[in-house]
Amino acid sequence: MSNPAKPHDASHAVAAGVVVTRWWWVRHAPVREDGGCIYGQEDLGCDTSDRVVFDAVGKILPRDAVWYASSLKRTHQTADAIWAAGFPRPAAMPHEAAFAEQHLGEWQGQNRAAFLASRPSGSNWFAAIDEPAPGGESFMDLYIRVRRGIERITAEHAGKDIIAVAHGGTIKAAIGLALGGLPDKGLAFTIDNCSVTRLDHLASADHNGWRLPMVNQQPWIADASHKAMHQPAGPEVAPSPTQLA
Repeated sequence: MSNPAKPHDASHAVAAGVVVTRWWWVRHAPVREDGGCIYGQEDLGCDTSDRVVFDAVGKILPRDAVWYASSLKRTHQTADAIWAAGFPRPAAMPHEAAFAEQHLGEWQGQNRAAFLASRPSGSNWFAAIDEPAPGGESFMDLYIRVRRGIERITAEHAGKDIIAVAHGGTIKAAIGLALGGLPDKGLAFTIDNCSVTRLDHLASADHNGWRLPMVNQQPWIADASHKAMHQPAGPEVAPSPTQLA
């Protein structure tokens, strides 16, 4: 059974008989305790102090969604911050190991800037997609487990909205899947902390595919701009996106 488009989704309407499963990916809040080092699957906490950001994120997320987070606590803390800003807390949020960040093995703990300076110039990631970190994973390993998790959850919750709080690498892998199973293409996208990426899975009797309504949306910027347009002139300063770098 297909799910009709919501009023604000009129431009994303689909034909009768097509089931649309909407994935809303949220990258976790900024990590401040890494000391400038690569952290990968290290279970570090994140900075959730900017309520303005989480309030704005919550405004664009669907209220009747199924929630998931990765197995790492920074995604749990980010979800908690969205709920604390006023978004209704879901009944459950399973922790999905398939959506954890890439395990960067022996690279974890190394100075990030020095490591990247030692790699070939022009790279969009820590290494080529098929190069595993010593004692860890390659991006292709990450892509395969993310793809399997998405396929399984899409089948379980077909026709629903799914909010997944995850990581930059995880979301890049999901984009690569939506682009036709091309993980290297997903690496070309920037995914900022707390940004929202929406990927729609479309299924019918004779077709399965994806569309990409938005990637790396930063709703706090639009929200701040809207408020500035409707405020009297004065010394008010809009929240800076650099707080999320």
